[in-house]
Amino acid sequence: MNFIKDCSKHTPYLYFIVVTAYLFKTVNQTEGISAYPILLFGTPFLWQIIKPNKKLNFTLGITFVCLSSYLILAFLSDMLQLVSLSQPIKELTVYGGIFIFASLIMALWIIRNSLNKSL
Repeated sequence: MNFIKDCSKHTPYLYFIVVTAYLFKTVNQTEGISAYPILLFGTPFLWQIIKPNKKLNFTLGITFVCLSSYLILAFLSDMLQLVSLSQPIKELTVYGGIFIFASLIMALWIIRNSLNKSL
């Protein structure tokens, strides 16, 4: 049971590391060497797994809650067709919606971890 509890503390960080790696892989196929700065976005999450810091944890959580909230507003405006988009972009909204809501849940999970006494 302790193993599951320890692994659940690292789940949101692993999620954002996997998303960063996926974005790097996708951009690297099209852009080449200019995609390497994307890997820097995964550094704070990797650092939280290696050596946890409550202030960094809370900052990451708040930052990604704000970003996810902004993306949810963009997703809802697309769903309500406030902006007209092409058909290929509309097909991506399903995957984008899953990504956006998963990011919000993971960011809230990070904040919950930072509010717990034992990090």
